[in-house]
Amino acid sequence: MLLAVDVGNTQTALGLYDGERLTDHWRLATDVTRTGDELTVLLGGLLDPDSVDAICLSTTVPILLREWERLAERWAHASLLAVGPGVRTGIPIRYDDPREVGPDRIVNSVAAKARFGAPVIVVDFGTSTNFDVVSPAGEYVGGVLAPGIETSMDALFATAARLVRVEYVEPASVVGKTTVAGLQSGLVYGFAGQVDGIVAAIRGELDAPDAPVVATGGLAELVAPHSSAIEHVDPFLTLDGLRMVWELNR
Repeated sequence: MLLAVDVGNTQTALGLYDGERLTDHWRLATDVTRTGDELTVLLGGLLDPDSVDAICLSTTVPILLREWERLAERWAHASLLAVGPGVRTGIPIRYDDPREVGPDRIVNSVAAKARFGAPVIVVDFGTSTNFDVVSPAGEYVGGVLAPGIETSMDALFATAARLVRVEYVEPASVVGKTTVAGLQSGLVYGFAGQVDGIVAAIRGELDAPDAPVVATGGLAELVAPHSSAIEHVDPFLTLDGLRMVWELNR
């Protein structure tokens, strides 16, 4: 079976695939100080290494690449494919310097194109909110990077002494009658408005007013119902993209 691993700046998502079927999945905190041995102990509590035939990895934390290579070699005794320059993705990348593009952004676009055709827009709610664009010609043409929800809220709490951390949930109404409700409203409707505005600009530039929008990432399901642009939510889009890239390169 294939273990798909997406190492983000804040969280690491893992999915175990039997062919095209996702049989199990986990989400862990990303720790840049974690060694390959520590990863071995951690994953050993989740799954049997004998069940892993191969690992496909996307990481935005380069320092952890070597540790995952050690885990693949010593624990799973499996081949590891790290998505990056030289790896076939099946999608032309029209970017000034393709090496600058995060591998998660590419695999998201691969999966979105396979699911919804081209053009398509991906909104990934992570440490940053990434908008990735596949053109009508089926090419990855770039995107938009904005501060992520948790990143933005952490900055707000750190600089405003009278504001308190709030639970990330949908408020009862747009107009908040408490500080907590007001913050929650700003979070949900503020980021939904950001998505709608950026997507409208992207569609206009593509001359593709009906380009579908798929959202992924930890807080996608919170924001999506309040966005007029988001049509689909797929929490496993990145993992599926990794599986597709692995199949293309195996």
